[in-house]
Amino acid sequence: MGVEPPPPIPPPVIMEIDHDGLEIDKNLRKEDRISIVVYAGAAGIVLPSTSGNEKTTILEALNNLSAGGSTAGAQGIELAYQIAQENFIKNGNNRVILATDGDFNVGISDVNSLQELIEEKRKTGIFLTCLGFGMGNYKDNRLETLSDKGNGNYAYIDNLQEANKFLVKEFSGTLYTIAKDVKIQIEFNPQWVQAYRLIGYENRLLRPEDFRNDSIDAGEIGAGHTVTAIYEIIPTHVKSPYFSNESTELKYQTPAPKSGHSEELATIKFRYKKPDEDTGIEFQEVVKNDVLTDNQLSTDYYFATGVAWFGLKLRDSEYISNKNTTDILEWSKKGLGADEEGYRHEFIRLVDLVE
Repeated sequence: MGVEPPPPIPPPVIMEIDHDGLEIDKNLRKEDRISIVVYAGAAGIVLPSTSGNEKTTILEALNNLSAGGSTAGAQGIELAYQIAQENFIKNGNNRVILATDGDFNVGISDVNSLQELIEEKRKTGIFLTCLGFGMGNYKDNRLETLSDKGNGNYAYIDNLQEANKFLVKEFSGTLYTIAKDVKIQIEFNPQWVQAYRLIGYENRLLRPEDFRNDSIDAGEIGAGHTVTAIYEIIPTHVKSPYFSNESTELKYQTPAPKSGHSEELATIKFRYKKPDEDTGIEFQEVVKNDVLTDNQLSTDYYFATGVAWFGLKLRDSEYISNKNTTDILEWSKKGLGADEEGYRHEFIRLVDLVE
């Protein structure tokens, strides 16, 4: 009996970005220190700790980089943390920036082991940012996990525009942490809302009792950074196929809301820690039950909800009946605004590719 040999395994797809168009050096100062570590097969230092004003030296090191070989990711991370610790700047922004496809195939590759490594390193005051590159063998979940555990952030870089957006234009918001372990807890007024759901953030959910537990890790916010959370609500006395409030009559019911809050739609509680402290700071804000007409809605509202709508379409969500791309485009275009950087137009082009 003859057996045909298996088809050859295609090589991994590696994405190259022209370093000449990357303007990361614009934000570097004399007091800053930067070092570059590579980990193709084995970890090594390409650029020892160098002052930020030595831009020519830094750019030469960047321009000499190329992708290839196996990925000793854990070894590279350990070496990067070692260098960061040796050059630690007190009261500074000490951070490791990991650029990879996430396919660590040499050394530690187990996700849990990597989490433990990163969690241990963050206690030293050095945070981790992960930049994802490539396709095919790209490990998105691994990089997001590492950045979460490293008190940092994560982005996928697919072109030069995205690289400059994350590393240059939004430099302070992405790489300079002003608050860590940020938690948000929202309570809707049952007088106006009978049911609600948070769209997205499934991997960020906390138990109610974890809100004031300062030992529970949460997200970080950078300077000038904004966070958008979208809730879908079902007002009281509105019938919905997604929620039924019909139930057997019970003897003990939830107490009626306190009087004097009839104008309130919700209360939002915020809790965070300063980057160098371990005790949470808490405050709260009240959202009034104000009704806005379509022409009062902001371009940010239209765009954010358009992005959420498109995401629900891609997931084939059971919670939306209209998954028509044309309608999503029409709605999202209302949120284009000035769009000086062209990011929103890029989203429109992306939606237009999907039927």
